[in-house]
Amino acid sequence: MTSLTLKNVRPMAGALTDLYIRDGRFADSAPEGAEVIDGGGRIVIPGLVEAHTHLDKSLLGLPWYRNEVGPRLIDKITNEREVKVALGLDPQVQSERQAILSMSHGTTQIRSHVDVDTHHGLAGIEGVMATREKLAGLVEIEIVVFPQSSMMPRPGTLELMDEALALGAEVVGGIDPCGIDRDPKGHLDAVFALAEKHGKPVDIHLHERDALGGFSMEEIIARTKALGMQGKVTISHAFCLGAPDRGYVAGLQDQLAEQRIHIVTTAPASAPVPLVKELRAAGILTGAGSDGIRDTWGPYGNADMLERAMFIGLRNNLRRDDEVELALDICTFGGAAIMETEGYGLGPGDRADCVLVEGETLAEAVALRAPRPLVLKGGRVIARNGTCVIEAP
Repeated sequence: MTSLTLKNVRPMAGALTDLYIRDGRFADSAPEGAEVIDGGGRIVIPGLVEAHTHLDKSLLGLPWYRNEVGPRLIDKITNEREVKVALGLDPQVQSERQAILSMSHGTTQIRSHVDVDTHHGLAGIEGVMATREKLAGLVEIEIVVFPQSSMMPRPGTLELMDEALALGAEVVGGIDPCGIDRDPKGHLDAVFALAEKHGKPVDIHLHERDALGGFSMEEIIARTKALGMQGKVTISHAFCLGAPDRGYVAGLQDQLAEQRIHIVTTAPASAPVPLVKELRAAGILTGAGSDGIRDTWGPYGNADMLERAMFIGLRNNLRRDDEVELALDICTFGGAAIMETEGYGLGPGDRADCVLVEGETLAEAVALRAPRPLVLKGGRVIARNGTCVIEAP
């Protein structure tokens, strides 16, 4: 484990100080003979947290993919399932490429939803697990077993999900119980039964909007309450919380808060989104993620969670410094809490996962989004000046 002294840094844009790292954790005194790194007065924040992405889908490093896919969600899902075969996509190589890009921007933890279906079996799970093992000690990767192509209409998917969880995946995923699976009771009963069987948390994609999404959300809430899974359930996207009927949304948010159900947003420009200030006021834990990075769904994304904080700010009209700080908090402490990260922070005893960022204040760091001068994972340097210490395949 690594021991060092970070000199001349400003934790969370506070007063200038030194931080000490002993055996991979922050300490209250300088380790004897430790390496010294001068931070040059820069801000230090805990490692950025990518709480929603798809490592197995990225096309990074491959020739440009010409996207001519139809507009519906199911068009994108069907096309992707077929294109993976046509391109010979290797989920291990692609997941490693994206993970290394994330590390270069200061991400130290990733929650990845990984496809499981009867077409590709467990290839994605096995590929991302291989990347997780290869990058152990450099970045943490948590795997969500994700039935992207639906569950109930595709017999055998449930058994594959069960197998993936037995192999070591950490979270049970789900998707649009009405819009994709067209069997809300069957889908959610299966998801929560897997969670109960394996003792795992749940993270469900919910793209459904307005009243349809609200119906699915209330079904998720009901099962969370019935099974005593408070604090163990996350709803990703949750577009229905962006519905124009704010009274109806307020009722949903009260129920989410009561059952301690978390929300993860990607702050997309093309869909209604949960309003993060309302979520914070209601006491709903919120994280964020990049979603897909340069995949068959779209050509965008660079895995920079500091930029994602900017997107959250833009999408939610966050302009005051304290509001921009909320966006950054969602991309750090919020995601870490959802992933139940032990020892996350900058205090003595916390894990030495941290990032130096440029700027006078936290809000300016988000606005600048300058290359990260230094990224540490467990006190070990994993990136300098926007470049990871290891090369992507």
